[in-house]
Amino acid sequence: MAPISSDKKQSGAARVLGSASAGIAELAVFHPVDTIAKRLMSNHGKITSASHLNQVIFRDYADASIGKRFRSLFPGLGYAACYKVLQRVYKYGGQPFVNEYLSKAWGSTYEQAFGKKTGKALLSATAGSLIGIGEIVLLPLDVLKIKRQTNPEAFKGRGFFKIIQEEGMGLYRGWGWTAARNAPGSFALFGGNAFAKEYILRLQDYSQATWGQNIIASFFGASASLIVSAPLDVIKTRIQNRNFDNPQSGLQIIKNMVATEGPGAFFKGLVPKLLTAGPKLVFSFALAQSLIPAFDKMLSQK
Repeated sequence: MAPISSDKKQSGAARVLGSASAGIAELAVFHPVDTIAKRLMSNHGKITSASHLNQVIFRDYADASIGKRFRSLFPGLGYAACYKVLQRVYKYGGQPFVNEYLSKAWGSTYEQAFGKKTGKALLSATAGSLIGIGEIVLLPLDVLKIKRQTNPEAFKGRGFFKIIQEEGMGLYRGWGWTAARNAPGSFALFGGNAFAKEYILRLQDYSQATWGQNIIASFFGASASLIVSAPLDVIKTRIQNRNFDNPQSGLQIIKNMVATEGPGAFFKGLVPKLLTAGPKLVFSFALAQSLIPAFDKMLSQK
C-alpha cells in the first residue's frame, strides 16, 4: 500500500537528539510548575484561602523565605531528569517511526475511509496513541518522581536501588490507569497537532513547519490532550503518590472521590494545568518538532 504521507523523513539520530534536547530544556524551565500541579492534584478537599493554597504548594516551607520556598519546588529532580528525557525521546522521537509504519501498512485504508487530509491526521493521532500506551515502560521513574514531589515521606530514607529492590513490580502500580490516560491523551496531542497543521496552517509537509507554526499546532494538540486526559490523570496521580504500603486501587479512589469530593474532583488542577502544564507541553513539543529537522539537516551536511 502506498504511504498516505509525503513528509520528509528524518534520521533516527536527529529524532533522538532533537527530542532529548527538548526534554532537557523543558525540565530546566518547568520542573517547579510540574511540582505545583502535582501537589494541587494530590490535595484532598477544597482550598479555602490563599494561606491554605500556600500550605498545599510549599508544605513545610510555607512560612520560609521566598528563596527557600522556590527551592522546595525541585524535589525529585534526578528522577525527573531521567524520566523526562527518556519520555521525550521515546514519545517525540518514537511516534514518527510508528506513524511511518502505519502509513505504509494502513495509509490507503485510512485515506479511503476518511479522505487524504483527515486520514493523514488520524494516522498521526493513532501512532501517538500507540506510543502513549507503550510509555508505561517508564512508569517506575514517573512514580518515584511524583512521590518525591508530593509524598517524600514514602521514601523513609531509602535510596533509589533500595526502593527498586524492595518494591519491584509494585512500582508499576496503576499501569492500567496510566495506559488508559496515555492512549486518548497522546491521540489528542498528536491528532490535534496534525489537524492544526493540516486544516489551519495548510502544510503539505509537516516537517517544514516554522517555529511559529509548530507553536500554534502544539497549542491545539496540548490543549486537547490535557482536557481529554484530565480525569484519568487525577486518578493516576493519586495512585502513584500514596505510600508504598498503601496500594489503594483506582476504582476505590474513584468511589471515594465521588462520595467525598463530587464529580468536579476529576478535573482538579485542570485550569492550573492548562495555564502551566499546557505551556510546558507546547514548549517541548514545538521545540522537538523544530529541532529534529534542524539536527537532521546538520547531520546530513557532515
